[in-house]
Amino acid sequence: MDWIRTPAPIALFVYNRVHHTRRTVEALARNEMAAQSELHVFSDGPHLPEDEAKVEDVREYVARIEGFRAVHVHTQARNRGASASLLSGIEAVCEQFGRVIVVEDDLVTSPYFLRYLNQGLALYEDDPEVVSVHGYMYPTGSPLPESFFLRGADCWGWGTWKRGWAHFNPDGGALLEELERRGLETEFDFNGTYGFTEMLRDQCAGRSDSWAIRWYASAFLREKLTLYPGRSLVQPIGSAIGSECPGRNGDPWEDYVVRLSNRPVKLRRLPVREDVFARRIAERYFRELSAPPLSKRIRRRLRRFWRARREALYGGYVP
Repeated sequence: MDWIRTPAPIALFVYNRVHHTRRTVEALARNEMAAQSELHVFSDGPHLPEDEAKVEDVREYVARIEGFRAVHVHTQARNRGASASLLSGIEAVCEQFGRVIVVEDDLVTSPYFLRYLNQGLALYEDDPEVVSVHGYMYPTGSPLPESFFLRGADCWGWGTWKRGWAHFNPDGGALLEELERRGLETEFDFNGTYGFTEMLRDQCAGRSDSWAIRWYASAFLREKLTLYPGRSLVQPIGSAIGSECPGRNGDPWEDYVVRLSNRPVKLRRLPVREDVFARRIAERYFRELSAPPLSKRIRRRLRRFWRARREALYGGYVP
């Protein structure tokens, strides 16, 4: 790791879930590069009066965070909303430091997450075709390269540079218009296997406030690439403890449950082009999400059963 200069600052976005925030921070603090990293916590203001106490609980917790080189807490008196809070925070950190690692309060990371992100950011810092480095990989059930590129960008534990974030276009309508004008909807939807275009339409229509679909579309339309690990270094833990919460496009969170990598992802410099093999595996995974075969439905039910048993025995959310 001696070829990594000062680790990139971490931007952590929190709201009113102290249990989730604690799990996210504790996992980050177990990373081997945590003690050398600065943590910037962005705490949005309460949306409703009943959120005030929960927001205050989170702020009391983050004020006591240890295990990092420095911790900076940025609070908002009024609620800006998840997207506005995140976008402004990324912009501020990129402007000041030139790069950022982005984590939200419902992600648990492997101890090797920060190593991978920092190595990836250092390795491709001067490659204009690479827009970001991503830490999560879907549970495809198929062997993947140690690392690889896919076109676009993603949102579950990632990092970018100021030059990469400059491609972000907040205007979902403009992104959708260009996507349709160029006839790229099928490709944007991973060969028609997943409804990303519909997610963008929902954002344009005000049915969602997703920044992530606009980030993906912004990078995709500029034909930029994101580096992925072959083994996931991030686990989403959902929006309510112990429940089956909707993931992307209404899918249950359990469709995204992975086994965190227990060893580092070994990065080497790759040709900067999309990995066709990895893309096909992703397409197959998305296709199974929309129309799972009988065997997958059976495995899903078994996972639900055994997870319920573990939760009953140990209490709380068990991934």
